[in-house]
Amino acid sequence: MAKSKFSDELVFELPETAPVGSVLYQEHLKLAGKSRMTAFAGYLMPSWYSSISAEHKAVRQSAGIFDCTHMGVLEIAGADATGFLNLITTNKINNLAVGGAQYSCILGASGNVLDDIIIYRRAEDKFMMVVNAANEPKIKAYLEALKNNEVVIEADGASRKLNYKPEIRDMRDSNIGCDCRVGIALQGPVAMSVLAGVVEDKKVQERIEKLGFFQFVETAVYGIECLVSRTGYTGAKIGFELFVHPAKATQLWNKLVQDGKSFGLIPCGLGARDSLRIEAGLPLYGHELAGEFNISPFEAGCGWAVKLEKEFFIGKDAMEQRARTYNMKVARIELPGAKGIRPVRQNDGVLNKDGKCVGFCLSSAKAGEKQFALVYAIKKAIKEGETVGIYYLARSQGQIKQGRNKSVEKGQSLEADITGTVVSRFAKF
Repeated sequence: MAKSKFSDELVFELPETAPVGSVLYQEHLKLAGKSRMTAFAGYLMPSWYSSISAEHKAVRQSAGIFDCTHMGVLEIAGADATGFLNLITTNKINNLAVGGAQYSCILGASGNVLDDIIIYRRAEDKFMMVVNAANEPKIKAYLEALKNNEVVIEADGASRKLNYKPEIRDMRDSNIGCDCRVGIALQGPVAMSVLAGVVEDKKVQERIEKLGFFQFVETAVYGIECLVSRTGYTGAKIGFELFVHPAKATQLWNKLVQDGKSFGLIPCGLGARDSLRIEAGLPLYGHELAGEFNISPFEAGCGWAVKLEKEFFIGKDAMEQRARTYNMKVARIELPGAKGIRPVRQNDGVLNKDGKCVGFCLSSAKAGEKQFALVYAIKKAIKEGETVGIYYLARSQGQIKQGRNKSVEKGQSLEADITGTVVSRFAKF
C-alpha cells in the first residue's frame, strides 16, 4: 500500500504469489481432478465437476453447492462499528436490523468503486463483511488506512477525518480461534428441503423456512455451528450461504453433497457460477461494476444501494454527480444459443436497429438453448423489449485479414452478426 497524489490517496499493489488451494481443495481433487482446477483470485478452484451446462441446469431445477471459502470475510465490531460502516459504505447501516444482511459498495474519495460487499449484522455492535476474493487484500488495507487517517476521504482535499476506531478482524485467520468463518453456498429450488432435513432444532428449522431475502440465523447444521443466510449469487429464489469454521468446512461440504444427492444436488464450479449470475443479470466486480469503463452502481443497476440522502459517505460527491449525469447503463440481452451459434464475447459491439454501435459486451454465457449477455450501452439507445444486434470482434489474425474489426467504437456503423432482445435487468429463477 502506498499514498499517491490522486484524490483517493491510495494505491494498492498486490504482490504476485502462486495460487493456493482453497479450504476444500482436496475435496475438489477427489470430485473433479487436477485438470479442472483453474487459478482464480489467488486460489485454485474447480472450473467444473461434470459440465458447466449440467451444473447450471441443476441449480435451476434442483440444487447446487459451491465453494465460497475463497471469499474474504471480515469482522467490524465495537462501539464505533456502526458509525464507521455508515461512513465508508454507500448503503444505510442504520437501517439494518440484527439478523439482517445488506448489499453495499465501498468507494474511494473520488467515487471509484473499490468493491461491492454484503454486510451481516450479528449484534448491535458486531458486523460481518463479505468481500470479493480478488479485492480482499485491498479492502483490508483500505479499512486499516481509514482507521488510521492515512487516506483522504473527500476528493476536494478537505480535512474531514473518520473519528471511529472499530475492531477489524480477518475471520479467515486461524489465530482468532472459534470465530473463524468461511462460506459454502447452497442454491436452487430444493435447497430449503436439503437444509431443513439437517438442522436438528425444529424451531430453528421453522425460522430458516421463514427467512426472507437477506436475512440470516445462527444455528447448528449437522451439529456444526453456522451462520445460515438467505443470500446467493445465482439468481435462485431459494438459496443459502453457510458460514462455518474452516476446520469444519470439509465435514459440512461432504455431508451436504452426500445427503443432497437424493434431491438432485450436485457440486458446481466457477463456470456455472458465472453462467448463472450472468443469466440472472448479477454484476461482477471488474466487469459490470468498476472495471475498464469505471462503471458506477447507478449504471450497473444497483443505484438503490447508494443512499444519497445520507449526510456523508466516502465518495458521495462523485456519486451525486454520476446520478445526475450518467448516460450509459448495463443491460441484459437474451440471444440465440443453440449448438453451432458463435458465442458472444467481451467487448463485442452492441448495435441499435440502424446498425450503429451503442455499446459493448461485458460478460456472456450460455444457458440451455439461449445465451445471455450483459452489455454497457447508451441508456436511450437500449430499451427493454427492443431488438439489438451484436458485432463479433475478430478472434484471430485470419479474421482481421478478412476484414473483421478487432475493436469497435461508439457511433461506428456495422452489420450485426446475431440479434437478440433486451430483457429485464435482473431475473429470479
